[in-house]
Amino acid sequence: MLSSRLRCGAVLFVAAVASKLAAAEIPRPEFPEPQFERTQWISLNGTWKFAFDDQDAGLSTKWFENGLKNTRSIVVPFCFESRLSGIADTSFHPVVWYQRALEIPSDWRSQHVLLHFGAVYYRAWIWLNGEFLGTHEGGNVPFVFDITDAFRDGPNTLIVRVENPPTDRSIARGKQYWKPKSASIFYTRTSGIWQPVWIERTGDNHLLYVQVTADQDGTARFAGVMAKHEAEPLRFQVAVSDGGTEVATTTSQTHEDQVSAMLQVNSPKLWSPDSPNLYTVKYRLLRAGKPIDEVNSYFGFRTIAVANDRVTINGRPTYLKFLLDQGYWPESVLTPPSEEAIQRDIDLALSMGFNGVRKHQKVADPRFLYWADRRGFLVSGEIADAYEFTTEEAERFTSEWMQAVQRDYNHPSIIIWNAINESWGVPDLKDPRQQAYLKELYQLTHTLDNTRLVIDNEGWEHTGGTDLFAIHDYEKSGQVLYDKYKDVTRQSATVPPNGRPALIEGYRYNGSPLYLSEFGGIAYIPPGTNVPAESWGYSGVEKTQEAALARLTQLFEGIAKLNNLAGICYTQITDVEQEVNGLATFDRKPKYPVEKIKELNDKLH
Repeated sequence: MLSSRLRCGAVLFVAAVASKLAAAEIPRPEFPEPQFERTQWISLNGTWKFAFDDQDAGLSTKWFENGLKNTRSIVVPFCFESRLSGIADTSFHPVVWYQRALEIPSDWRSQHVLLHFGAVYYRAWIWLNGEFLGTHEGGNVPFVFDITDAFRDGPNTLIVRVENPPTDRSIARGKQYWKPKSASIFYTRTSGIWQPVWIERTGDNHLLYVQVTADQDGTARFAGVMAKHEAEPLRFQVAVSDGGTEVATTTSQTHEDQVSAMLQVNSPKLWSPDSPNLYTVKYRLLRAGKPIDEVNSYFGFRTIAVANDRVTINGRPTYLKFLLDQGYWPESVLTPPSEEAIQRDIDLALSMGFNGVRKHQKVADPRFLYWADRRGFLVSGEIADAYEFTTEEAERFTSEWMQAVQRDYNHPSIIIWNAINESWGVPDLKDPRQQAYLKELYQLTHTLDNTRLVIDNEGWEHTGGTDLFAIHDYEKSGQVLYDKYKDVTRQSATVPPNGRPALIEGYRYNGSPLYLSEFGGIAYIPPGTNVPAESWGYSGVEKTQEAALARLTQLFEGIAKLNNLAGICYTQITDVEQEVNGLATFDRKPKYPVEKIKELNDKLH
């Protein structure tokens, strides 16, 4: 497992150099990207100056040089729509600005300094001391600037301008509603900085990323990229440890800006839900034998495949018992409010007998994935989709999806990728262009990552190629569900429709395992729970806990008779705003005895 010494060291470093604040006084104080951790870093989370710019006057009046006007305070990394930001304004504000002072430690000034943003919705412009660093487009993925040539001794001023067009349906916004008030399946928007911001120290060249492909035979292959080409090769060193004991190491030469290595761990401890074994790894870039960059990470040995209508992990059949997880919180919207909140959600799901989640319409927080890796909690990874199809949207979305897959490639908990949900972003699949785009996203994902399963279109309108045949069916009767799907075999030509055709016209069922990746949606509001007047559920509202449990029971019993299902994904783990079909309320209080839900899951195999 990831060394507790490294994690504690990072927090101590923050306490020492970030205005000597205790870690508890910094929101989200943990290192933001545990898959790629440098030990010398400073969190920039906390109080920033903030301004709405509804007239979009900041650029013309040069706020980036002269400072923000009419400022208030905001707590980063929480969006201004959230309570934890200190603002809680959910009205439309398409342009916002941020400003904060920072000082670079004196012993960093002979080194390079990187400025990281975990994610910003949706287009960001960044200045340091009035010098323009650059822009970034895409609200779901991280970006970084080398600020070595822009910072100075003493106080520095960091300014961020963000555009998030609230009504634009051609950007990848997922469940963020384009109307003023949440309704139906759509929720409060997330605008501006919504994931952690930090700086870190490194050398004059450094690693941008390293991908690890670790098979169950103990072979680990490492491939990555450096910040710049080197005329003379550097040395790339990889050291793998288990419980603090080094078990394998190798050193190779870099080539231009590429790094690669391979090593073998004898008798590897495999990663699985039952035994989530993790190995720590240290990467070093060496010049003349001296390290110029060091990164700490971890990985797990495991393989994913399908066989006999089941997903296999290390060759062992694993029935997917997933929950739909929107990843929203009442006090912080899309940003997890704390490390503890992340762990509580995972623990809640596990206590109910589920073994994973489908992280729905968002790229999961890296800290969520870290705890999923440690707990053996399976994840189906996706991203926020757009709603309209345009050439520009396809270009933007493809770029962001590639970055998301690259960021999360090393997490053993992720076993499935799906870029498109219910034809969002490709609403007219009779259009040959949209059909081609859908198929190309499936192929592209396999090109980026051939170690996991890929779903072409979550829910319906599949093409001739998908690794799991995901279906969404909110039928109220378990017996009807059983009768509907019991005769589907690998030799079948088609799959029954579920409100929309299961296949695009002209395509045959490819025989991939059936996966009931959305079902249930039973709404129940416990006495004393405050919910919006317009609250609803996918398959109706039950007035008593007994009635809701009875319907849950007959659904699970019907599904348990289906031998051709690879697994299920129940909608959903918690209520979200007006959508009250969670197994827990929005503030994470279970609606039913958790042991009763576990008994239902235990019937699935």
